[in-house]
Amino acid sequence: MSGGDQAMAVFDPRPCDLGEGPLWHPGRAALYWFDITGKRLFWRRASPGGESGAWTFDEMHSAAGRVDDETLIIASQTGLWRFDLITGQRSLICPLEADDPVTRSNDGRADPQGGFWIGTMGCRAERGAGSIWRWHRGTLRRLYANITIPNAISFTPDGRAAHFTDTVTRRIMKVALDAQGWPAGKPETFIDLSARDGGTGLNPDGAVVDAQGLLWVAQWGAGRVAAHAPDGSFVTACPLPAPHATCPAFGGLGLGTLYCTSARQGLDSAGLQAAPLSGQTFSCTGIATGLPEPAVVLD
Repeated sequence: MSGGDQAMAVFDPRPCDLGEGPLWHPGRAALYWFDITGKRLFWRRASPGGESGAWTFDEMHSAAGRVDDETLIIASQTGLWRFDLITGQRSLICPLEADDPVTRSNDGRADPQGGFWIGTMGCRAERGAGSIWRWHRGTLRRLYANITIPNAISFTPDGRAAHFTDTVTRRIMKVALDAQGWPAGKPETFIDLSARDGGTGLNPDGAVVDAQGLLWVAQWGAGRVAAHAPDGSFVTACPLPAPHATCPAFGGLGLGTLYCTSARQGLDSAGLQAAPLSGQTFSCTGIATGLPEPAVVLD
């Protein structure tokens, strides 16, 4: 991890009500991310003045995984979809709680075994309405139920363990994985943020693991992405000019840029006046180096 030469900037100024799910696509040299409640998927190339664009959907989407240079897997409130980056068309892979009008998708990430983990939650954060699922080579299986706000889905560099959180608990969990990437045992508390920040606690949101095995966690309400060592201890943090940091991702040249989405949701007029960059997507260089996101195997 680098130190002393960090540089934070606005990567993309388009404001999201609820920015989420950033994904760096190396084959297209671009970052993709969602405005969940805005029902949009954004993209921007990382080169200076790089081109950008967006797609608008008829339902909420929240997370993506790379399949190949022309295809993503994307999660919506009703399904997992194959998304064509050339045509902008999607085709259904399988339903995801399509018969439950209460829920939508939230945080998700590809795992090192070619699977895709995705959390669901109540559209109004109804307590215990959500779950965490895994798609792997044609099978969609519910891993954990009674989840309120699923977040921090991420994986150790060796693929032997996964992290996740139910944000309302303020505890990040860790669970061992078998050779196929399925949980092998009971989740245990990895990081307890319930007694941090002067006793009020911190709210873990999205997370990603870097090349040194540090877990970088966006903290909703704290305006930062915090790094924790493999033993769970706090190491450092990247501050953002937006209180509601939502999800980090590594990308750019040599995977040396930490990107992070943010949200305007939950801020009143005074809050937006105090933090006018809320909802924009940020980049921080000179802080750490990431790992390539695994490709999802669909067939």
